[in-house]
Amino acid sequence: MFDESWSDILCCKGAENTHYENESLASVDLNLIFLINLSASLFLTGLIWTIQLVHYPAFHFVDEADFLNFHPFHNRRISFIVIPVMITELITSGFLWWNDELFSLNAIGFYLVCLIWTSTFLLSVPNHAKLAKGKDDIVITSLVNTNWVRTILWTVKAGLSVFICISI
Repeated sequence: MFDESWSDILCCKGAENTHYENESLASVDLNLIFLINLSASLFLTGLIWTIQLVHYPAFHFVDEADFLNFHPFHNRRISFIVIPVMITELITSGFLWWNDELFSLNAIGFYLVCLIWTSTFLLSVPNHAKLAKGKDDIVITSLVNTNWVRTILWTVKAGLSVFICISI
């Protein structure tokens, strides 16, 4: 699907010479997997910064009467955007980790994605569950504050992926 010149344009030149510890799925184009992973990470990083700086703080400005309609709307709509891309990032990060060394840069990327998922389920989901019952400015502040964990992790993950890309 991708020829070498297209791969070179996307800064992944030389990736075909990368040694992967586990060659069990050598027929899969690792350049393509990496590009999908990089794209997902960059997209999610941009999205999380928008959520962190604009969207979650804006929850404070929704009045209490509208919040019970607003919050489920937000959760449904953002899920259509976030869930498929997060799953894509998790699968491609896991695949890159599986086909590389245990402590490689790809492995670190996978570990970062695992931390993002962990913080999502341990920090963000409980706050959203509380907000599903009604507006609570203390919980909104907690959501904003704890979301910095994911914002920083995704920023580091995207930076790592860009570093891998330009280092190849």
